[in-house]
Amino acid sequence: MKSFHFIVTYALWVYSTLVSGAKFSNPLKDPNGSDPHMVYDNGYYYLMTTTWTDLYITRATTLEGLKRGEVKKIWTGGYWVWAPEMHKIDGRWHVYFTENYGPYVLRGGGSPWDAYGSLTRITPGWGIDGTVLNVPNYGRYYVYSCLANDLQSLCIAPLTSPTTIGTIKTLSQPTKSWEKVGNPVMEAPVGLYHGGRLWIVYSASSCHTTSYSLALLTYDGRSDPMQPSSWTKSANPVFTSANGNYGTGHNGFFTSPDGKEIWNVYHATKNSNGNCGNDRQTFAQIVNWNADGTPNFGVSAARGTVMNGPSGE
Repeated sequence: MKSFHFIVTYALWVYSTLVSGAKFSNPLKDPNGSDPHMVYDNGYYYLMTTTWTDLYITRATTLEGLKRGEVKKIWTGGYWVWAPEMHKIDGRWHVYFTENYGPYVLRGGGSPWDAYGSLTRITPGWGIDGTVLNVPNYGRYYVYSCLANDLQSLCIAPLTSPTTIGTIKTLSQPTKSWEKVGNPVMEAPVGLYHGGRLWIVYSASSCHTTSYSLALLTYDGRSDPMQPSSWTKSANPVFTSANGNYGTGHNGFFTSPDGKEIWNVYHATKNSNGNCGNDRQTFAQIVNWNADGTPNFGVSAARGTVMNGPSGE
């Protein structure tokens, strides 16, 4: 009987390790862990963050491995280089990023690790934190933080090719009190897709404050995505400072190796006053789902908390 119990216990332990993935703890990158974006592709996690001048990609086969992962410079830039994102379009990877308050894109190859070139500016004028949004039945869009009526807002335009856009429209402006701490700010938009539904997750308020947080625009699922009326803003932030992690914002999403989970990668600082500098660190945490199908980001876990990694690692 004892041997039977041992076999069952061991089998359950093996199963749990296969399902939950390798253990890891946050932060994954420190310093220069701000504005993180991550994808999982062909056995590797690929992580990009703001390093202020150049663009680097770090890769590893586990989240914990990213702390000592292989690093590759893909572009040498100027100054105020931030918010890089990787998106695969028509079989090729592209990196969208900001330099000196302008939006740019680099074209790569079939793997995130391939060489990048063909630098293109996407829009004239002020624009930061661009992302690619895929809207069912409508196509691809470029969503970014823009200036509209002197407010840092979200703008949207059709992505007519990986490097060109169509007519730009203002999608949403900071109207809530929790979007105006420090300065009125909506920035760092990113798409979240689950169960046939679509959200834009964005960062609200100034990153210099501890009120820098994540909030939602919920798409109605049927109307023109360029119309503000097609989106509903959350009543409050959905992910805020907690457990000594301040300014929990500017995030991205990636899927687990088995494709069954969605994970949130975001930055936070230890500075209890908030900070926009290079002491911000990269964190990762699973996204759970409420009974009504809406995302539940939970609470930012304290640094050093050991957690199960993504399923399928």
